[in-house]
Amino acid sequence: MSDSDQRASASLGGERKLPKRFYTEAAARAADDGLFRVELDGRPVRTPGRNLVAVPGLALAQEMAGEWAAQGEIIDPLSMPLTRLVNSALDGVGAAMEEVGGEVVRYAGSDLLCYRADAPDQLVALQAELWDPLLDWMRESFSATFMLSEGVMHVAQPPRTLEIVAGLLPDDPLRLAALNLMTTLSGSALIALAVARGRLTAEEAWRAAHADEEVQERLWGTDAEALARRAARFRDFSAAARLFALLDG
Repeated sequence: MSDSDQRASASLGGERKLPKRFYTEAAARAADDGLFRVELDGRPVRTPGRNLVAVPGLALAQEMAGEWAAQGEIIDPLSMPLTRLVNSALDGVGAAMEEVGGEVVRYAGSDLLCYRADAPDQLVALQAELWDPLLDWMRESFSATFMLSEGVMHVAQPPRTLEIVAGLLPDDPLRLAALNLMTTLSGSALIALAVARGRLTAEEAWRAAHADEEVQERLWGTDAEALARRAARFRDFSAAARLFALLDG
């Protein structure tokens, strides 16, 4: 592993001290196996787990290279959400597809969209407006019916419904990593699936996932720190949605 590769890997390994930029050019290059690599000054980038960063789409490789190119004097991994997501897929998800898919299905078993507020009226109405069409879509498009609950009382979902969700999961590490990230960030496997399958945009999905916060802000105003935290999470959510668009477009 070259010195440049080591520094590239370290820069995405979560170290507290951020490294200085050590390269001039970042570019996407075709590899012999039909994949596309990200290269820094002609040297291939590797993940923190030392896997070669190679993806099955030129557009995705180009956007990742763009994240590297956009770095200033210091390399900040938080400003590289696509790169971090792909690293996660290559280093972890690829070897744990069943476990990662199972996590998404478990979210569907207690999905955010199935737990409804009984007050205030604004929240009840907004949940119905944003969530009911997604449940209708799952039922009409995939014959997956979900049971609803008012409040936090757990409601078990039909086993057949969860089998259907499992059958909708991507079978490749990149898309599954993106779907899992959207699921955990939104609290909803159904919202994540809606984005993955083009039913919702990232912005529409994020609003649906934060109906409660939207109503709270209408009633009580906004909190700057909360908005900043949400914006950081949305950056990762939108990168996951972008991955689907780049690979499927």
